[in-house]
Amino acid sequence: MALSPALLALQRKLGHTFRQPALFEQALTHRSFSADHNERLEFLGDSVLNLAVSHLLYGQLSRLPEGDLSRIRANLVKQDTLVMLANELGLSAVLRLGEGELKTGGRQRPSILADAVEAVIGAVYLDAGYDAAATLVRHLFRDVKVNAQMSAMGKDPKTELQEWLQGRKMNLPQYTVTQTTGAAHQQTFEVACLVAELNRTEHGSGSSRRIAEQAAAAAMLAHLKTTRK
Repeated sequence: MALSPALLALQRKLGHTFRQPALFEQALTHRSFSADHNERLEFLGDSVLNLAVSHLLYGQLSRLPEGDLSRIRANLVKQDTLVMLANELGLSAVLRLGEGELKTGGRQRPSILADAVEAVIGAVYLDAGYDAAATLVRHLFRDVKVNAQMSAMGKDPKTELQEWLQGRKMNLPQYTVTQTTGAAHQQTFEVACLVAELNRTEHGSGSSRRIAEQAAAAAMLAHLKTTRK
């Protein structure tokens, strides 16, 4: 299949030429547009992004301990940073959205933009492997100042919960999407956060899976801080 001029231009910005152009189009397709949407690619890209950023920080900040590296990584992969990258790439203009999502400002919705960045990373991984995806991540973050001071920035609930559990030699929490409601262009995600060792589950909701996970982690932290030291 032939890519549109806009996607060809985006390819050049990414520095990656797709051998499987259909993956590229899918990465930019919201569920409101087609059943062949980008959510599975976003799921994959989220993991690839975390690994690639971890590798980047491991090499650049060799003297920092694990906890500081985790906080810096959380700041680099959070929604605000991904939206900034999406805007620099001009992803908004090439997203494929349903009519309802377009009418409600979907092209500028932070969760959609952040998910599209992760989906593109996932598409590159499937198209050419981890090395190509890691090269893309380094390219995307080339102008982001990475330094030890970033570890002093505020922790998001998921990072804080992870550190709380690790400090007590417990396993990481498990996040599960339990329900998705609403129209495709205005969905609400319900997420359960399970801490197996404590046999405790807390719930959170939000307009994206990422936001719902943060809400569930915040609820778990609130419980732990009032019941345990």
